Amino acid sequence: MKKRKKRGLLLVVIIICIGLLLYIKHVQELKNTPLPTSLHPIVEEKTDKLVEQAKNIGINILITHDFRTVEEQDKLYDRGRTAEGNIVTYAKGGTSYHNYGLAIDFAIKLEDGSVIWDMEYDGNQNGQSDWLEVVAIAKELGFEWGGDWKNFKDYPHLQMDFGLSIRELQMGKRPDGWK
Repeated sequence: MKKRKKRGLLLVVIIICIGLLLYIKHVQELKNTPLPTSLHPIVEEKTDKLVEQAKNIGINILITHDFRTVEEQDKLYDRGRTAEGNIVTYAKGGTSYHNYGLAIDFAIKLEDGSVIWDMEYDGNQNGQSDWLEVVAIAKELGFEWGGDWKNFKDYPHLQMDFGLSIRELQMGKRPDGWK
């Protein structure tokens, strides 16, 4: 009877070890997943719809940033720290949804070609902030708005995280339809 218990216990240990090895292999494979090099196709499609729908109500927007490399993100992070300028982000390279092709930034483009970040501007003269009208369209399209964040408010920022955290993206997970 004791031999059966020992064999059973040994079998359980072997199964646990095999499972652990398979899990470790899977995690290592995920970590080796290359970073995207462009916007996710759904984010790109929704961005185009955002620009079009805003234009339909008399608001021209400019996408000021979309996909960013880790190096580009680090340069932005350095602003106001080790480089001249104001702090514009708290996300280092690899910790921004831009680095995974899941985020965009926008601004309002005026008829004279100039670009503004004025959240109270009402260029289409309908009594509502153009900025917040764009945000409302973006939310309807499935974007999350950085202006809703509790800590650092990032008003030009829109993202689609597809339910994935930055940590999961760093580990190599990607949204469906994205390699």
